[in-house]
Amino acid sequence: MIWATIAPVTTATTAPRTGSWPPANPPAPTYVDDRLAYWAEANPDGEAMTYLDRTWTWRQLHDRVRCAAGGLRDLGVARGDVVAFLDKNHPACVEISLAAGSIGAANAVVNWRMAGDEVDYVVNDSGAKVLFVGTELMPTVEAIRDRLPHVERIITVTPDGADGDEYEAFLAGAPACDDGPDVLEDDVCLVLYSSGTTGRPKGVMLTHRNMVAHTVNAHDGWEFGPDAKSLVAMPLFHVGGSSYVLFGIHDGIPSIMTREPDAASLAGAIMQGADAAFLVPAVLAQVLQAGGDAVKLFGALRTYTYGASPMPPPLLRAAMEAWPDTDFMQVYGLTEVAGVATHLLPEEHRTAEAEGHPERLLSAGRALPGLELRIVDPATFEDRPTGEPGEIWIRSAQVMKGYLGKPEATAEVITDDGWFRTGDIGHLDADGYLFVSDRIKDMIITGGENVYSPEVERVLSEHPAVQECAVVGVPDDTWGEAVKAFVALKEGASATAEEIVAFCRERLAHYKCPKSVDLVPALPRNATGKILKRDLRAPFWDGRERSV
Repeated sequence: MIWATIAPVTTATTAPRTGSWPPANPPAPTYVDDRLAYWAEANPDGEAMTYLDRTWTWRQLHDRVRCAAGGLRDLGVARGDVVAFLDKNHPACVEISLAAGSIGAANAVVNWRMAGDEVDYVVNDSGAKVLFVGTELMPTVEAIRDRLPHVERIITVTPDGADGDEYEAFLAGAPACDDGPDVLEDDVCLVLYSSGTTGRPKGVMLTHRNMVAHTVNAHDGWEFGPDAKSLVAMPLFHVGGSSYVLFGIHDGIPSIMTREPDAASLAGAIMQGADAAFLVPAVLAQVLQAGGDAVKLFGALRTYTYGASPMPPPLLRAAMEAWPDTDFMQVYGLTEVAGVATHLLPEEHRTAEAEGHPERLLSAGRALPGLELRIVDPATFEDRPTGEPGEIWIRSAQVMKGYLGKPEATAEVITDDGWFRTGDIGHLDADGYLFVSDRIKDMIITGGENVYSPEVERVLSEHPAVQECAVVGVPDDTWGEAVKAFVALKEGASATAEEIVAFCRERLAHYKCPKSVDLVPALPRNATGKILKRDLRAPFWDGRERSV
């Protein structure tokens, strides 16, 4: 992300809401679209969603979702089926998620940054019958169309809803339909793909119960006011996008969605009145480096929630100093628990130093209401004492139903009594603050995106000159971690680091590709022949306050 010169802050005009505020207590939701239906009745003419140059009221958004549900039914989508959405951020993706869920189906949101072969795998793995594709991404789909046997219909979506938009025609020609009477709380409504240690992505099945529980449990710290607007900038293929967008819908707060989290889009949203956002720490770093206008602009944010990748302590301290009136909130979570599992609330950010606990700013906070945490010895499965590291286990109504079509992989991470094994290493202090220190899984978090080293290693190993390779995460002051590869070449073969990176870029999403490649004679191994990745990582993390 490159920050250009930002215009000075201007005061945004916020359209008044119809009806009284705060509203009467809405009923507790059961399904992901319940609150949308409520606001369509309670505040039909109030602003619900703004995207580019278009704005929809609660009634309009609700009507579009109902027509989308009717259109899906006309295409033969029924309870238990899956549709897929491939595009940059677009309200249509949210509409399809809510519409599919309302009839018992699920939306598999595909990472638009993936290369063609990866899209092919994900769409086929999901079993999607209908594929919605942004017009910018159609060349990718056209190249693999003959490899998508389950897809019966492709519907294109333009960014601006211009004449000829197939998605808008799909809505206009569809009969509105009510929620399916046979839909259950434990029906899957959303599938998000999270790379796995096998080197291939796994579809995380999230149910209505999971998503509603997350929205309710993670609500503390937001406290939307009557003039608040939520900035939805994280990609919807990420749990930080698809889960976060439900907060505004839950509270009846207008959302401003950006197509991408680029500088101009974020600045524009803030100047339109967005004052609550969830963004990765890398955005903070870019803003602080961009100069006075950008820093002043972001000072308009009332709440800045950060997570999805490590926050370097110096960066957090600089941000808190630059924006003393902004509430900072840190979150830790995983796709498999529908998003957030723990949070460090704004008040805890403010009082950590004063109360003699500056170390708490390095923590991930405490468990959400309704969520249980355990720190477990991964070898013996016994609970570890306070302050001692172990694997982080979570039990909550937020825990996913499982990995799509992968019961064995599901059984490896969810115990018979409902505990989810995160694969992350951490410890709890005496006051229940969680400190995440390392990972069992070979996962790298770069700019909020999860990268599993076996996936990258699988591609590296296909290079004709590569004998063996290992991929690790190394510190990066902007992105939290960067992907680094160590490569040993075959005897007599030659290749440069630049050639190897270019080879990866043709086969992987760019954020998964190595940022640097070290050519080495051989990789370090233990007595049994296992590559010692910890030895490769150690020199880069030595002396750091936080290793993840």
